[in-house]
Amino acid sequence: MKIAFLTAGGIAPCLSSSIGALIEKYNVISPDAIMIGYLNGYQGLLTGNFIEFPESVKSKFSTLYEFGGSPIGNSRVKLTNVDDCIKRGYVKPGEDPLKVAAEQLKKDKIDILHTIGGDDTNTMAAQLSFYLKENGYDLTVVGLPKTVDNDVFPITQTLGAWTAAEQGAVFFENIANENTTSTRQLIIHEVMGRNCGWLTAKTAFDYRERLKNRTFFPEMLLDQRRWDIDAVYIPEMDFEFQSEVERLKKRMDEKDGINIFISEGAGLETIVREMEMDGEEVPRDAFGHVRLDEINPGQWFAQKFAKGLNADKVLVQKSGYFARSAKPNLQDLDLIKKSAFFAAEQAINGLSGVAGLDDNENETLSLIDFKRIKGGKPFDYNKSWFNQLLTEIGQN
Repeated sequence: MKIAFLTAGGIAPCLSSSIGALIEKYNVISPDAIMIGYLNGYQGLLTGNFIEFPESVKSKFSTLYEFGGSPIGNSRVKLTNVDDCIKRGYVKPGEDPLKVAAEQLKKDKIDILHTIGGDDTNTMAAQLSFYLKENGYDLTVVGLPKTVDNDVFPITQTLGAWTAAEQGAVFFENIANENTTSTRQLIIHEVMGRNCGWLTAKTAFDYRERLKNRTFFPEMLLDQRRWDIDAVYIPEMDFEFQSEVERLKKRMDEKDGINIFISEGAGLETIVREMEMDGEEVPRDAFGHVRLDEINPGQWFAQKFAKGLNADKVLVQKSGYFARSAKPNLQDLDLIKKSAFFAAEQAINGLSGVAGLDDNENETLSLIDFKRIKGGKPFDYNKSWFNQLLTEIGQN
C-alpha cells in the first residue's frame, strides 16, 4: 500500500501534528505501507515533487507534535485556476491541471491520499477523487479540516483554531504593555478572519479570561482597565461608527487608552467599495480573495478612529503569523489525534470524505461527504460566551 500526504493553503497549528498522528496510526494498522509527502501542496503534486518518509520519521513521529508549520511545505495553488497554474509553470499551455494531478497520482501508484487543509484544499481533493474514479482508477481520499478561521461548513471545530486563539491572546498580553509608552494611546489588535469573526472573538475572550487571573497595581499605572478590551469588531456584526467613536472617546478620557480587537475582514466591503470608487485596483490572489495584507484594514480603521478619539499615539499589531505558526496546545492535539486516527481507519476501509466534527451529527466525529464541504461559515455571534464578553466590556 502507498499513502500520500499533502498540506495546502496557509499554515495552522495542526499540519505537522496531523501528519505525525496519521503516521502513528498507520504504524499500527498498516506498518508496511510506503508513505510519501508531496512537497508544497498541489504544487508538488502537479510537478511530481515528493519525498518518501524514511524509517527515522516513521519511528519518531512524535517529534512532529512539537512543531508548527508543515514538514512537507504548503502553497496556495488551485487546480481549477488553469491560467495561474500555467503562469507559474506547473502545467503547460493546453493542459488541464486536474488531469495532470490525477495522472501523477496514477503514475506514483497512490492508494490513499490525505489532504490537510481548508475548504479549497479538500474540494480540490474531491474533484481529483471523482476524476480518477470516472477514469477507472480507484483512489481513496480522506481530508482533515485545517483553518485558524474556523469557517468551514459543516465542521464544528477546525484543527488548529483553538491554539491560534490562545496564541493570539498571549501575543496581545505583551502588546498591551505598550499602553505605558504614551498618553491617549490607541492600540488595535488585528486578527485573522476574512469573513468569519470566530478567531477574533475567541482570541479576545481568551485574552480577557487570562487578564482576570493577573495581579495589578491601580496605585500606579498598572490599572487593569488600561489592559482591558474596549471593543471587538467582527465581519458578522455591523456597528454605527460615530456612536462607537463617542463611546470610546469617553473611555479614552477616563482611562487614557483604548484597546480594540478587530477581524482583518471587518469593514472590508466598505474599504473595497471606496477603493473601486477612487479607481484603484483591488489586489486579489489566485482564489479571487482580496489580498488583505495589501489593503490593511487595521490601518484603515486606525486612521478613522485616531482622529475621533484624539489619540496621541496609534499602534496596529497583527497576531496572524505568530498565532498560526504555533505548535498545537493540548486541547487541539487531542482533537488532531482523534481526527487523524479516525481518518486513517476510514481510508483503510476505502471510504473517502473529510474527517471532522459534524454540525449535523450532534458535533460528533464523522466522515463528511466532500460535497458538503464549503467555506464561508460565519461565526454565530449569539454564542453565550461572546455575549458575555461584549456585556463585560460595555459594547452591548
